[in-house]
Amino acid sequence: MVLDQLKHLKRNNKSAFAVLADPDKIAPADMQHLARLCNDAEVDFLFMGGSLLMVHQMELCIQRFKTESDIPVVLFPGSPSQVTPYADALLYLSLVSGRNSDLLIGQHVASAPQVKASGLEVISTGYMIVDGGVQTTVSYMSNTTPLPADKPDIALCTAWAAELQGKHVIYMDAGSGARRPVSEEMIRKVSANTDIPLIVGGGITGPEKVYANCAAGANVVVVGNAIERDPMLIKDMAQATRAAGHSAAL
Repeated sequence: MVLDQLKHLKRNNKSAFAVLADPDKIAPADMQHLARLCNDAEVDFLFMGGSLLMVHQMELCIQRFKTESDIPVVLFPGSPSQVTPYADALLYLSLVSGRNSDLLIGQHVASAPQVKASGLEVISTGYMIVDGGVQTTVSYMSNTTPLPADKPDIALCTAWAAELQGKHVIYMDAGSGARRPVSEEMIRKVSANTDIPLIVGGGITGPEKVYANCAAGANVVVVGNAIERDPMLIKDMAQATRAAGHSAAL
C-alpha cells in the first residue's frame, strides 16, 4: 500500500523521490523510455496528472509505463475526469489552502461514485498551494489565493487543520512553473510539527534543491517540469534524495 510506504517514511525521517508526468506533455510512446529511466534511477513513485488534461491519453500512458516498471503509479488529479483504475493509488485532494468550496468538497461529491468503483487505494490529501512568485496553472484553475511564501506559521496552522480533519498526508505545492519553490523554512516548520507525511513539489529545478527539501523534512519530493526539459536529471535527483537520507542517519 502506498500510504503505508508514506507513513514508513514519516516514522523513520526518510525521504522518497517522485517523478511527475503530465499526460498533456508526454506521449504514450515515450512512457516506456521514462519507465526505464525511473527504474535505473530507483525512483520511488510516478505521479500522474495535470491541471487541464487536454489530451485523453492518461490510461494509455500508465499502461505503457507499467509494461516496463513496477514503480507505484499515484494519480495527482486536476479534476474528477483524471481517475482511472489502471493506477495504484489516488491522492484525493482537498484544497485546504483556499476558500473554494468546490475544491474542498464539491468535486469530491461528483467524483465519489467513480472513485469508489475504481478500486484504487485512496489517500486523503490536504493540498496546500504556496505562492511561487508567479501565477501558476493550478492557482488560476482553482481560483484561489496561494499561501504567502514568507508565512510558515500560516502554512503550519493550515496543515494542522488538515491533520485534525483526518487527512492522511499534506501536499505543499508551489505549482508547475513556479519561480521559487516552497521554502525550506516552511517545509521544516510543517514537517517538525505534524505527524502525517509531507509531500512537496513545484519549482524544483536541480538536485541541490531536492537534497535541501529532503533535509528540511519533506517525505516525498515531486519534480515534473525540470524533468520534462531534461529527463537525465532523474538520476541525479533520485541520488540527492538518498544522499539526504544517508546524511540524516549519520
